[in-house]
Amino acid sequence: MAFEATKREWGELYAFFRLLADGYVYGGTPDVKKNEVLRLPVAMVQREEHDGTRQYILEKDTVHLKGDNIDKRIPREDFATVAELIYAAIRQSREDDVTSPDGVEEFLDEVAIFDLEAKTDDRTDFSVAFYSVDAPLTGFCVRSRLGMMIPLLDGGRTANFKFEQTGVKFATPTVNKINAEGEEDDVISRMLMIERLGGMLKYSDVADKIFRSNLSMIDLHMGRLMAEMTRLMWLDGITKVSELTEEIKKLNPLKIKDELITKHGFYEYKVKELLLALAMGVRPAKLYNGTDSAIAGFLFVTGEGEVLCYQRAFRQTFADFLFQNSRLEKGSTEKDKYGYLERENGVYYFKLNLKIGLLKR
Repeated sequence: MAFEATKREWGELYAFFRLLADGYVYGGTPDVKKNEVLRLPVAMVQREEHDGTRQYILEKDTVHLKGDNIDKRIPREDFATVAELIYAAIRQSREDDVTSPDGVEEFLDEVAIFDLEAKTDDRTDFSVAFYSVDAPLTGFCVRSRLGMMIPLLDGGRTANFKFEQTGVKFATPTVNKINAEGEEDDVISRMLMIERLGGMLKYSDVADKIFRSNLSMIDLHMGRLMAEMTRLMWLDGITKVSELTEEIKKLNPLKIKDELITKHGFYEYKVKELLLALAMGVRPAKLYNGTDSAIAGFLFVTGEGEVLCYQRAFRQTFADFLFQNSRLEKGSTEKDKYGYLERENGVYYFKLNLKIGLLKR
């Protein structure tokens, strides 16, 4: 009997099956190409289900599946066949929900997969042992251009920045008029109206104290830097992180020396450090103390169905990939509670929200 799952869920399964079928994965380049000289042999993939751990050990022509009360061998070519069926179904569907192709459900039963999304507490999708079954496991998250991608940062209202409204003191009717301007998500209209009426928005703080502290672990001024980048996205319509960073270099919101900007690449470095921290599992509302999480990298599925590996072991490449392939996104103003003038202790503040996702192409 057929069932439906999202493209993201199918994408995770596709990457998993592709690894088992191919027996290797190529490292990715910053511009999402295959690094021909970095081919990593896969010895085993470990995956968590609701009823326990499964180990999929690669042998010459078979995959040796081991788990609680499970011990069997499945031809590797079967994984390749099913991976192709899943890929074709994803590409053919115009909807986000995709119906399982014929024979796929039976195969999932055969290989003891009952949860399309792995059941882990550490937010990894599965772990890989490279070169040898006895090698240390590397925890991966799957990100797939074949469907909706989980953002690098989707912190909701905990990822808001506060800007103090200065310049002119607005009367309550004026504030109400500004807040009623445009559609619900028309943040830019309200920002421009404040400016038109003689007001200014001056960076004040990170709204949430845990997120403020997490950003401070990367740099004491990281909050201001990302707030200014978010403001630029709204005012200038630039979304790519690399392009926003170029603009930030010209504005120099932290008022640092030119030599630090041009010779040391200060702003690029700081933004890359933040992106790496987010990719490794840093979240706005959870205290970050600099300790590495179980997430050690991404398995990135391209639109052509190629699986590329980015991991902490190749840190610079991973950082460059994130820098070149991430963008700021606009979350819902209602859900994330931003984009309006709000009174706090007699002062009006305007909040903007930070949301960072990966480019779809």
